[in-house]
Amino acid sequence: MPNRRISMRKIKEVLRLKYEAGLSNRAIARSCNISHKTVREYLKRAEEAGITWPLPEGMDDEALEKTLFTREQQQTGKVELPDMAWVHRELRRKGVTKQLLWQEFCESSSNPCSYSWFCEAYRKWQRTADPVMRQSHKAGEKMYVDFAGVKVPITDPTTGEIRKVPVFVAVLGASSYTYAEATEKEDLESFINAHIRAFEFFGGVPEVVVPDNLKAGVRNPLYYEPDINPTYQEMATHYRIAVIPARVRRPRDKAKVEVAVQVVERWILAALRNRTFFSISELNTAIRELLEKLNERKLRKLDVSRRELFENIEKPALKPLPKMPYRFAIWKRAKVNIDYHIEVDRHYYSVPYQFIGKKVDVRITQRHVEVFYKGKRIAAHLRSRQRGQHTTCEAHMPENHRLYKKGPINLEKEAACIGSNAAQLAKAIMESKSHPVQGYRAIMGIIRLSKAWPKERVDAACARALAIGAYSYRSVRSILEKGLDQVPFQTDSSCPSIKHRNIRGADYYKEGDKTCW
Repeated sequence: MPNRRISMRKIKEVLRLKYEAGLSNRAIARSCNISHKTVREYLKRAEEAGITWPLPEGMDDEALEKTLFTREQQQTGKVELPDMAWVHRELRRKGVTKQLLWQEFCESSSNPCSYSWFCEAYRKWQRTADPVMRQSHKAGEKMYVDFAGVKVPITDPTTGEIRKVPVFVAVLGASSYTYAEATEKEDLESFINAHIRAFEFFGGVPEVVVPDNLKAGVRNPLYYEPDINPTYQEMATHYRIAVIPARVRRPRDKAKVEVAVQVVERWILAALRNRTFFSISELNTAIRELLEKLNERKLRKLDVSRRELFENIEKPALKPLPKMPYRFAIWKRAKVNIDYHIEVDRHYYSVPYQFIGKKVDVRITQRHVEVFYKGKRIAAHLRSRQRGQHTTCEAHMPENHRLYKKGPINLEKEAACIGSNAAQLAKAIMESKSHPVQGYRAIMGIIRLSKAWPKERVDAACARALAIGAYSYRSVRSILEKGLDQVPFQTDSSCPSIKHRNIRGADYYKEGDKTCW
């Protein structure tokens, strides 16, 4: 076990991949960015506690943590391993499996190793005996994805500007059945949506998706334990698949898609090199036509087409699509501020005041913002595009803001220590909000400015902000940064009048309504 305990989200992902997806400990370790020993330890704890997947109804993160870590597991003595050369010889026999050999070894040993340890030891021995092995692809097991190295130009029909767009490629392991489409960018949203359309094209989902270590899908591209993006992981959970990124600088891990990318570049993109496209939809229509021909073309060594292999062996092995496709969402970490709001794209959303100072997970979709604490949803709002504004739920607020009145921070008193203008501005900021608590963050920022600038200058900047009606922290900071607090403020009456025959002047409008022609 590592000294630092992994998050409960990853522990639940380990249980899901083991009991729902049926992956090995090694595959789970690569997908979850943890060591295989950690996977084995947590699975052992879950087995002793009688926990499988799905979790019992009503069991949240806190209850799961208490169940798994109430007592430490007892250390066993030194375990025994079989002769791996004998295991290798026996596996060549028809019908002999590693599970069978492990069971036979357990019957003859007084302290046998676990099955996962047995498999791991055999893999280590096999790497020394046969360091390069040809991959064998099981039907419905893996889908490999990557972006092609060649980008296709798109011409703007209005300006004539040319931009190049990437091409996403997905291929199934057993049949080499290929999917390709052009996307706007290589960002996370384009990457996820391309997966969704690939699953719909195949009419099902595989057990495992193998991406490259691109930034859109892999957050931390370590050599042996890459950490996938939370959004990518959420999509994998929705489709009940596992994501196992290829190792860095190991093209053999994704040789299938490397070949598929090469085939798409030669038989599709090269064939479209002399055509001009004015939109991505037009380009994808042309790609889809050539893609049909590519999948119908017979493979030279097998004398069957990709489509025939797909229809006969791959499609029946795919898992069915869920009833609803995955909706793209971005995950981020946020800390609940003193005003019990979190910030998302410069807009502020409330959460129950009991979570002040806590770190929460935020799920952001096109229409909604959801806030989670330890796996529990504590708040949900419609997403707003208005920057600098607040979305506050009455149920999240303490009665009469008792939490702040009894607290050690009195913002108005702190502002008054700077000067009378600062106190007036603090009052004006709170009065300008629908709820006074929404102005606390701005007032705290103004108070903090007194640490970087003299209080006299901050108070003068507040006076100028009051005069122009700019009740915000940003306005006061801008006045200080530009030195406007040291410049005399001119009112409208001090502005010089301009005499010119084309200017009517104020007296003209005092005479009554005039019609301008």
